[in-house]
Amino acid sequence: MHSPHTPRPRPRPRRRTMLTLMGAALVAGPALFAGQAAGAAGRSPVGAAAVGLDDPEKKEIAMQLVSSAENSSLDWKGQYGYIEDIGDGRGYTAGIIGFCSGTHDMLELVELYTDRVPGNPLAPFLPALREVDGSDSHDGLDPGFTDAWEEAAEDEAFQQAQNDERDRVYFNPAVSQGKEDGLGVLGQFAYYDAIVMHGGGDDPTGFGSIRQRALDRASTPADGGDEVEYLNAFLDARVWAMEQEEAHSDTSRVDTEQRVFLDAGNLDLDPPLDWHVYGDPFHIG
Repeated sequence: MHSPHTPRPRPRPRRRTMLTLMGAALVAGPALFAGQAAGAAGRSPVGAAAVGLDDPEKKEIAMQLVSSAENSSLDWKGQYGYIEDIGDGRGYTAGIIGFCSGTHDMLELVELYTDRVPGNPLAPFLPALREVDGSDSHDGLDPGFTDAWEEAAEDEAFQQAQNDERDRVYFNPAVSQGKEDGLGVLGQFAYYDAIVMHGGGDDPTGFGSIRQRALDRASTPADGGDEVEYLNAFLDARVWAMEQEEAHSDTSRVDTEQRVFLDAGNLDLDPPLDWHVYGDPFHIG
């Protein structure tokens, strides 16, 4: 859970709809997962590096970076039991990546957990989760749902289910697209963080639209472009998307985190790493 000395940042925006994201992830729609015809030949040396964000050490760094923004803590494994309604219109937000009762991903998580562990503490709430999906309603969830979530979070099977859904819905699609675009570790992380916040759909502030705005300004390394130039264009597009909603107005997870690494030329996210989010300093070394 969150340290009492490090307050959770103001409610952050959540994904538009997990149905849109899942469709993109599973059918590899053109806006999100279009392959690059140029292939590896057009990639920069960093983009062609064998080590990607899915390398275990780099993945751990990615989890800590996202947790610093989502939970004001590097202890991402301490967030399995986190749950609250942050007042963003997505119902309950919970777990290591902010699964939401109103955006379909929480429902799919609990369904997966129940398939693996029938009779778990959250199973009785599945009918209510189906009813409130797509809204901020707590009907059928209160009272008892938050206690059941915290109880389930002690179960290693539920922790693994959270890990698996995070990877299936967010991490793996982001890394796959980043590699297809010829990006190195930092670029793959920029994609991952964007999908976590904005979702993978093609609405004006979704990941697909953010990426397209970047492509309108610069070419990916896979298409022969310069990696730094493209990533600057992508981060500019990401900031634009964040500024379209009041809840996005603090863009420090880009300005004083990802942009710091880019400006330093650290395209592989090699430690030591120092950054700030919401004014709080963080260090990985």
